[in-house]
Amino acid sequence: MKHLLLSAVAIITVCSSDLGRAAEVTLIAPGGIRAAVEQMIPDFERATGHKVKATFGSGGGTKERVIKGEPFDVPVVQLPLEPVIASGHVVAASETPLATVSVGVAVRTGAPKPDISTADAVKRLLLGSKAIAYPNAASGAAAGVSFNETLEKLGIAEVMKPKIKVAQGGRGAMELLAKGEVDIGLTFISEIITEHGVEVVGPLPRDISTPTSLVGFVSAHSKEPDAAKATADVDRKFAFRFTGPEEVYTVHVRRGVAEVRSRLDPKPHLLVTADAGAWKEVVVGLKKLEAALDEGTVKVSGERKELDVSVYVKGRSDR
Repeated sequence: MKHLLLSAVAIITVCSSDLGRAAEVTLIAPGGIRAAVEQMIPDFERATGHKVKATFGSGGGTKERVIKGEPFDVPVVQLPLEPVIASGHVVAASETPLATVSVGVAVRTGAPKPDISTADAVKRLLLGSKAIAYPNAASGAAAGVSFNETLEKLGIAEVMKPKIKVAQGGRGAMELLAKGEVDIGLTFISEIITEHGVEVVGPLPRDISTPTSLVGFVSAHSKEPDAAKATADVDRKFAFRFTGPEEVYTVHVRRGVAEVRSRLDPKPHLLVTADAGAWKEVVVGLKKLEAALDEGTVKVSGERKELDVSVYVKGRSDR
């Protein structure tokens, strides 16, 4: 469930603003946080009056568009940042760390979940698989680039080639898995949790897979620089208690950075108590938050004015 928190927390840091007039904010971001962005847009627009026009692409492709100066108010890019800043198309001082997204392993729904706790366990799993699918690194997909590096670190890049089915994006990899064309799928976890017919096993160990960091900027050419600028003074704590299984988290958003802690803060601004399954349905858009509140599968306590903000914190990314 932690993975359902971080991606959408990033949206608070990108989109929180307090303007007296409505504006259209254009945003470009990697597909790894697409689900979180699309889920929060209607609620954000209703709460603020602003309109968000979002564009998504591969991690590498998104960065190239920003470097070339395409007109977006809020670019979200992956590291390294030097080429982006050097392009002159972003306001360097607006650099805001948003989240990190981890490449994870997926299996078909109901399939046994393999051990991926160590590099050796992952190596055995991959060598024992019939076929695997992951996003196309050649098209700039960050998850694909990252997993190619994992195969190199494991020393099995060459032997795995006959088993690899390169997919168009994370969704494409999960579709191949759901159809039974491969037995293991890999992409950012934030792209696994939104797809039907597949389940997350977990993230790859960090010693063989470095999470991809995502950073937001205000464009140097923004027509709405105030609307694009993240609120620097945000300092809010949102606590979550999930059942089935029992998990607790506190999301602390301060000055554009979200920190997730695996404990409940004693004095959160808002506390969400929810059935894990029901919360996931809200995150991926299968159920309206209002319906879950009416059913009692999601309960919210705290100041009512915080409710609109809490709606943005619907899901995870570390991606």
